[in-house]
Amino acid sequence: MFETEYGFFTPDGREYVIKTPITPKPWINVISNGDYGFVISQAGSGYSWRTHASLNRITRWEQDLIKDDWGKYIYIKDEESGEFWSPSWKPVCKKPQDFKIRHGQGYSIFETRYFDIETKLTMFVAKDDPIEIWHLNIKNVSNKSRKLSTFTYLEWNLGAAPDWHREFHKTFIETSLLNNLNCIIAEKRMWEIPNEKGQNWNRSWEYTAFHAVNEKVSGAEGSKDKFLGRYNSLSNPQALLDSKLTNTFGKWEDSIASLKNDISLELGEEKTLIFLLGAVKKTGEKENLTSLIKKYQDEQNVKTELEKVKKMWEEMFSKFTVETPDKGLDFLINRWLKYQAISGRLWGRTAYYQTGGAYGFRDQLQDSQIFLYIDPEKTKNQIKLHAAHQYSDGSVLHWWHPISEIGLKNNISDNRLWLTFVTVKYLKETNDFEFLKEKVSFLDGGEGTIYEHCIKAINYNLERLSSRGLPLIGDGDWNDGMNAVGTEGKGESVWLGHFLYGILQEFSYVCQKVGDIKNKTRFLKEATTLKENINKYTWDGEWYTRAYKDNGEPLGSKNCEEGKLYLNAQTWAIINDTANQERKKIAYQSIKKYLFKDYGPLLFQPAYKTPDPKIGYLTRYAPGVRENGGLYTHAGTWAVLAAAKMKDPDTYNIYKSFMPIYRGMEPEKYLAEPYVTPGNVDGPDSPYFGRGGWTWYTGSAAWYFIVGVEGILGLKPDWNGLIIDPLLPEGWKEANVKRYFRGKLLNITYKKSSEKKILVNGKKLEGNLLNPKDYKEEILNVTVYY
Repeated sequence: MFETEYGFFTPDGREYVIKTPITPKPWINVISNGDYGFVISQAGSGYSWRTHASLNRITRWEQDLIKDDWGKYIYIKDEESGEFWSPSWKPVCKKPQDFKIRHGQGYSIFETRYFDIETKLTMFVAKDDPIEIWHLNIKNVSNKSRKLSTFTYLEWNLGAAPDWHREFHKTFIETSLLNNLNCIIAEKRMWEIPNEKGQNWNRSWEYTAFHAVNEKVSGAEGSKDKFLGRYNSLSNPQALLDSKLTNTFGKWEDSIASLKNDISLELGEEKTLIFLLGAVKKTGEKENLTSLIKKYQDEQNVKTELEKVKKMWEEMFSKFTVETPDKGLDFLINRWLKYQAISGRLWGRTAYYQTGGAYGFRDQLQDSQIFLYIDPEKTKNQIKLHAAHQYSDGSVLHWWHPISEIGLKNNISDNRLWLTFVTVKYLKETNDFEFLKEKVSFLDGGEGTIYEHCIKAINYNLERLSSRGLPLIGDGDWNDGMNAVGTEGKGESVWLGHFLYGILQEFSYVCQKVGDIKNKTRFLKEATTLKENINKYTWDGEWYTRAYKDNGEPLGSKNCEEGKLYLNAQTWAIINDTANQERKKIAYQSIKKYLFKDYGPLLFQPAYKTPDPKIGYLTRYAPGVRENGGLYTHAGTWAVLAAAKMKDPDTYNIYKSFMPIYRGMEPEKYLAEPYVTPGNVDGPDSPYFGRGGWTWYTGSAAWYFIVGVEGILGLKPDWNGLIIDPLLPEGWKEANVKRYFRGKLLNITYKKSSEKKILVNGKKLEGNLLNPKDYKEEILNVTVYY
């Protein structure tokens, strides 16, 4: 399905199969169990971590998407001919006789043939253990017996990454060989994060890393110098030329891990090696290195564990499924968007274009909306985690690091409001108002209920309005790149006005529900005034301005030469009803005319050609790149919601215009992976218009899922039930959705019809609001005639 010269989807969409290692950019998989994880590219490169991909990186890696030559590798050597290669592709880069890699959910599999030796390398992370497994099957398909050797190779990082001052960091690492386990272990006597006394550079790395194999080794190596040879490279290392490892370990090396195994294969014979990599805590956890290694040195345990991983993902995916005439939509909604949002954004929080590990206050809150369709309890837990990173005055950390809990507090003005936004979404999905009573501590002491946390977040913004009654932008709003608009305390955010208005309207209902009439009345009054001020001061004739600098100059005005029209200020005016119907029509037509392009809705136009120090770093990007006049996919998804609300018959075409599967059909233009959303696509001011980038680690995955479900399929949770209001493409005759909602299974069938009506278990629904409480049945069969 959707085949190009580089790859294709399997017919069920479960895997993306890459046919050549030389893809336009690294096409990766982010594999995580929620704590331990690794990234693997189609070439075989990548890195591993535990809990935090930057503070607790296990293996070394440098960001270079051109060379992609840092990773954990296996070499295979024919001892008679002297030829050697890798069962992936990197680092030797020999031309394969056959090559394919299958990226799936929770695993990647290399299937290659070099010099008449077939290999199948399956890589995955155990479901609940801090360990990754490389299951290597080697088969002799030549016409003679073969004597082979395998060598593994990885460089230890053990702590914060990148360890750019390697000559310093290597002096703290110690390695040793445990012969009885065929295992190299590595420890580090210094961790860059503060110790319990707050002292820097005075804490040991609190883990033991290990690299093991299931068969007796014929050699091992802990020295990069000995393995590579003087001034040599990974493509031609001395250890492979000499066919030996020196068993050099200790405290005095540039530390690596390499294990050598010897294999003899008769004609048609195959053998299996199992390589392990992981890290166990030294204290405070039931993690026994020996028992963990022995468990996964057993091949049957490995096979069982892989099935557990696959089953885990299948169970999550099965909670919400679609079947439509568009297989591209099905593949993304049923599998890849969920997987990207969970494994990449929520669990791994890292990828190739951005190696992260921290929690962003607004970021993972928005991502956690994906769990509303799968397991709302996990969204609830995410809300509580973020609430615990709020101060008692309502302000929050912009981001924070798990493990160290070090974070950044700044004055970016939208962060705290996402706590309230996602809480509202959770309440609409579950009707679980008891959740509002749960207590969570504040960062600076004391505790409050979730309800109180939300109220404080709203109040913090209401206390920071300009003299015109518009929200102050502070150090930026949703767009961090507008980091200089309001540094003097006078700059205003129009988008934030639209956003805050919606929060006030929605949360006033919550206030009423819990009996807080005082705040309900206050919020509605504030909302009315805010709406008046937005329409009085920021309507520019054909659209809303985006912001105002400290000196009062507008961004996103017809009077601006660059940055004339911004997307978000129009879409959220429509989404949250800040605009009246006439202005909605005018603003929507403006963005459709000027911003909706072949490859998706642009964030604004024209791009900035010259840096503007009164706006911020978004003007310093190259024109058309990322936030500077490109498609910023996260914002593009909101344009789909606006189009759906305007009942634009082109809504699905707008959605499809930046669907990665279809964009991936032009791989030389698009470059990015076709199975996950990109953070951005270059706009028309770039010579690479249509080029994708910053894949995987982007908030657009969850949102692209949501707007597909709410905007196209029209399934929108509301206070009293599920609104069913589809906007399906003209050519669709039928579609199906399986969805759980408030304890009931909904089997929804859409049918094209001249008569619009909704049947629930054969009975006509009055209106389009389905409340599961009105039905005794556990399964509701819903037919939507549209």
